[in-house]
Amino acid sequence: MSKTLVVGASTNPGRYSNIAIRRLVEHHIETTAFGIRGGTVSEVQIKHNLEEFQNIDTVTLYLNPKNQEPYYQQILDLKPRRVIFNPGTENPEFYKMLEAQGIKVEVACTLVLLATGQY
Repeated sequence: MSKTLVVGASTNPGRYSNIAIRRLVEHHIETTAFGIRGGTVSEVQIKHNLEEFQNIDTVTLYLNPKNQEPYYQQILDLKPRRVIFNPGTENPEFYKMLEAQGIKVEVACTLVLLATGQY
């Protein structure tokens, strides 16, 4: 099964990244998480180092464009099949970098994709 990495993960249950982790787990999608603060959501440990992740199919972003910049190369190095830009994360500069590496860019909401069976 494909693995999803939630970038910008939060332990705050009101944050969309937190809801996404819970919904991904509910849909039996192998889920990993990266964030600046540690913790656990639905038994998914939030890690601090992107280099720890491997075999990622989908990266779903919950960082605004400015906060994405330090992670451009690390996300490219993961070689995911696709990157989902959730509302508020849209970043045409990063789209171009990803597409140049053959990585699919989706401007969508992970929660909507899951709810409608399009994930």
